[in-house]
Amino acid sequence: MAQFSENSIDLPAGISNQWVSVDNDRRQATLTLPFAADIEAVNAQLNQHPGSSDYDWEVKVNIKKMPNSQPELPLTTGNVIVVSSGKGGVGKSSVSVALALGVQQLGARVGLLDADIYGPSIPTMLGRDDHELVINERNKMVPMERFGVQVNSLGYLVKDDDATIWRGPMASSALQQLYRDTQWQPLDYLIVDMPPGTGDIQLTMAQKLPVTAAVVVTTPQTVALRDAEKGIAMFDKLNIPLLGVLENMSFYECSQCGHQEAIFGSGGGANIAASHGVELLAQWPLTTAFRDSLDHERPLLIEQPEHDFSQLIKQTAAKIAARIYHQADKNV
Repeated sequence: MAQFSENSIDLPAGISNQWVSVDNDRRQATLTLPFAADIEAVNAQLNQHPGSSDYDWEVKVNIKKMPNSQPELPLTTGNVIVVSSGKGGVGKSSVSVALALGVQQLGARVGLLDADIYGPSIPTMLGRDDHELVINERNKMVPMERFGVQVNSLGYLVKDDDATIWRGPMASSALQQLYRDTQWQPLDYLIVDMPPGTGDIQLTMAQKLPVTAAVVVTTPQTVALRDAEKGIAMFDKLNIPLLGVLENMSFYECSQCGHQEAIFGSGGGANIAASHGVELLAQWPLTTAFRDSLDHERPLLIEQPEHDFSQLIKQTAAKIAARIYHQADKNV
């Protein structure tokens, strides 16, 4: 196979010639992406782009581990993405679950760590099948597997009606144990559902765990935006790359007539993203189908993959995976 050169194929934006090898005689080309991606969508992009559409393409993925915030720490998982919010009630845990499933649907090996020590809700959304969390012979926790995603949460270790009444140092220690004492199988991405706020656990995550990048979740309303800005400032001070802002509950769309209403206001996520020089990753609507699916432990992306919201989740997951690579690659 001859190495691709700029003169042989005109490629769509965002695709590097370093990822392509080509056989010009046979008009065949192989694209190996270093991040999770929707292969069907990439193929469609290639086949519609002038210059590349004359080739028979094979698209593959070989996910690369990017630099993290604590390079001296041993990295036992893949790229670690923390999903954070300045305040509770913005749907951060729902977003974490959806993104983990979205990246997994792109073919990546994915883990989901519920770091919301005081309010672990991942087991409620993904279910537990009444199984106890297993501790293996090496005294490591074996993560649950839910819909192809490896999952661990304090919620698997305590009863649903128990309260976690811990001071900050105890909660921070518990977080480190959940990460380090879980027997993760090889992962490409680990999604971490952070507790809301900018306190001890967030600082521990930044200082003790190898974080690759962060996503801040907000709703459009003013009170959520102000707290989201605190989260953005925190990641900036801790030198953790921020991939962008995800605006959740951007609007409500009536399932009967299709009317859209911005219940919590509009434009807020875009405004704070612009003011801080980060990307607005997506605007997710408030939908009954999404809420209902997690209430019944059957995620929408699994049950209704063709649903418009399911497609939006996959698109957002693909954008985040690509940004992790491009953002870190610029700084290497």
